[in-house]
Amino acid sequence: MPIAVDIDVMLAKRKMSVGELAERVGITPANLAVLKNGRAKAVRFTTLAALCEVLDCQPGDLLRFEPEAGPESGSGPRPRAALEGAG
Repeated sequence: MPIAVDIDVMLAKRKMSVGELAERVGITPANLAVLKNGRAKAVRFTTLAALCEVLDCQPGDLLRFEPEAGPESGSGPRPRAALEGAG
């Protein structure tokens, strides 16, 4: 997936455990692990905002774009109609 999640980096910088972060954000450690390991398909803005508040960071400190390699990856821009339907 072209979105990389760097929650581990911020956890290390803040010397915080996954369990403590999950408790302070209000999500289960299992759901935080899914997000942290890059297996999540989506993240709510409210969750992202809570993560940023607890970790005292910006969304860009937690998420970054990594283009997929090669033209066969199909990572070109999505048609506008497809974007409008995504909610």
